[in-house]
Amino acid sequence: MAKANRAATGRNAMADIDSHLDEATRIDAPALPRIHTITTRDLRDVLARGWEDFKAQPSHLAFVALIYPIVGVLLAHLTVSYNIFPLLFPLLGGFALLGPFAAIGLYEVSRRRERGLDSGWEHAFALLRSPAIGQVMLLGAMLTGLFIAWLASAWLIYRGMLDLPANVSTADFLRAVFTTFDGWIMVVVGNSVGLLFAILAFSISVTAFPHIIDRRVNVATAVRTSVAAVEQNPRAMMIWGLMVTGLLVLGCLPMLVGLVVVMPVLGHATWHLYRKVVDG
Repeated sequence: MAKANRAATGRNAMADIDSHLDEATRIDAPALPRIHTITTRDLRDVLARGWEDFKAQPSHLAFVALIYPIVGVLLAHLTVSYNIFPLLFPLLGGFALLGPFAAIGLYEVSRRRERGLDSGWEHAFALLRSPAIGQVMLLGAMLTGLFIAWLASAWLIYRGMLDLPANVSTADFLRAVFTTFDGWIMVVVGNSVGLLFAILAFSISVTAFPHIIDRRVNVATAVRTSVAAVEQNPRAMMIWGLMVTGLLVLGCLPMLVGLVVVMPVLGHATWHLYRKVVDG
């Protein structure tokens, strides 16, 4: 009888421990918001809304967006000045990984405009005083880490497959890339690896920054929600990723100047995409 009582007590104690663990798990990992299914019509709608937001406040949003092309031009200049021209394309292509982070001020303007609040240019920087800024910066650091990892991978691929002399001219580099077997292999492998980095960055951030700004959630919750949104809407999210890529390429063509318009429009559109996908 005593053994039976001790066994029962032990089972009760284990049940209590399990109950406390379950409660702690629920606290540390809050339930994700409901994810909506979207269509290509929704994607056209969010772009249209992004354009409307831009037209409402074009001057100061263009000023904020100037940061992106200016940094891009500086990066391009550095690659030429320091004879690391092979990293020019990975730098410009990989810099798009940081786009969602660069647009955080635009999300805040969109949020305020949606709620009928004042959305002057100063509010694009008001996020710096927000309680959410720590989580925003943490997610930004994650994307920056992916950007650096992509550059390191691109450099290793180049050194392993082409490895031209450090003083190679631009013409000789392009000739080696596009007229040799090793050059084409490098292009295929490099773009394949870059695509994996892009998919990862897109999946963890497509709705994460607006989610943090809107709900003050932590990075883990925002990233899990973003990944869930991609998993539930694979086709629409793939199309959205292609649309973003295409618009960024168009914006880059006239010496990155087009990004002054493309960046704020995409920033606003991303906010509206988040509002359509994540249950409010």
